[in-house]
Amino acid sequence: MDLDLDGLSRDQLINEVKRLRAGIRAHRDSSGHDLCWHHPQLWGLLPEKVDPAVAVPPWPKFLRGCVAYRESLGREIPDAAIADVEYERG
Repeated sequence: MDLDLDGLSRDQLINEVKRLRAGIRAHRDSSGHDLCWHHPQLWGLLPEKVDPAVAVPPWPKFLRGCVAYRESLGREIPDAAIADVEYERG
């Protein structure tokens, strides 16, 4: 894994770092309902292209996980701005 980096020049490595940082920043800067989604575009930054085998919990367990995640945000960043908007399917 990551053998593709061995043949890159310094400039190519710098460009790769910048590309990866941009992807991490886009993920970090997501907000509101975007926090609830998996992020295949982030996974797409990796050189190996795989179709991840996503396993989805049954609805009650999934929703408990969503609630636990939101509660953790309340504990970890209690002063976060509130995005009081309904989710709209695009």
